[in-house]
Amino acid sequence: MAIPDYQSLMLPVLKEAAVGEVRIGEVVARLADHLQLTSDERVILLPSGKQTLFANRVHWAKTYLAKAMLVESTRRGYFQITPRGKEVLTANPWQIDNNFLNQFEEFRSFRERTVEYFPGATEDASSEPKPVQGANATPDEVMRAAHRQIESALAQDLLDRILSSPPDFFERLIVSLLLGMGFGGTATAAGRALGRSGDGGVDGVIDQDALGLDRIYIQAKRYGPDNKVSSGAIRDFFGSLDRHKASKGLFVTTSSFSSSARETAEFLSKRIVLIDGVQLTNLMIRYNIGCRVEETLYFKKIDEEFFE
Repeated sequence: MAIPDYQSLMLPVLKEAAVGEVRIGEVVARLADHLQLTSDERVILLPSGKQTLFANRVHWAKTYLAKAMLVESTRRGYFQITPRGKEVLTANPWQIDNNFLNQFEEFRSFRERTVEYFPGATEDASSEPKPVQGANATPDEVMRAAHRQIESALAQDLLDRILSSPPDFFERLIVSLLLGMGFGGTATAAGRALGRSGDGGVDGVIDQDALGLDRIYIQAKRYGPDNKVSSGAIRDFFGSLDRHKASKGLFVTTSSFSSSARETAEFLSKRIVLIDGVQLTNLMIRYNIGCRVEETLYFKKIDEEFFE
């Protein structure tokens, strides 16, 4: 039989998770047995050569179920069904696909984060993505839109991992990110600076440059997605900057800022940069913090000078 597409695998993956915590690798193996895939079908690789086609589709099915809050990661490589996922199975749906998942607000929000959404965009080179914006997109546009979708999924996965990690991990993450961006001088110095949690109303201070000519004071709030940072928190941070005689500050949160909080930061006399969850994960991807390059694709064109 042909290897099922990732949407066809959503319901089987959810049923596998219904037994309790499962390992993604074992789910791939069990589903391959259940679907009676041939030995040749099981070893078909993606163009990158780093993952099988079937495993890639199972992983994407699990990723989309997680975006709809039907399953959740428990630890590295493991996941389990959620109460919402159990409710879905109780209703005995004959199929779960993107249209089915669209009933959940979290999934719709995930889809809206990508300007041009391609529901079939995976690393699978054998199935052509179907653009929602029409069939007139160029191959270059298709590839770039698929890339944006993959990064959007990665950003949400990063945020989920941050929220499920211990509080001190968030501080270490900020250290790694700022160092990756060129702040802080050495890792040892940066770690000591950010270790003084709650010191005078700030969560840390880091050198702006390797020489320590200027310093940036930091406030870090690991909030859930529905807990927005208020204008009051910005004013409190401003007061802390004033006590430290600091001229600039960085406020980082895993959630978002209310409109009044952004307006307050804009009109205060000290420079306060606001980094919300979306910006945080975008910066992590840009500077390879908590993620790595899986594969590099080269787009080539004719060298006109060669033919002259």
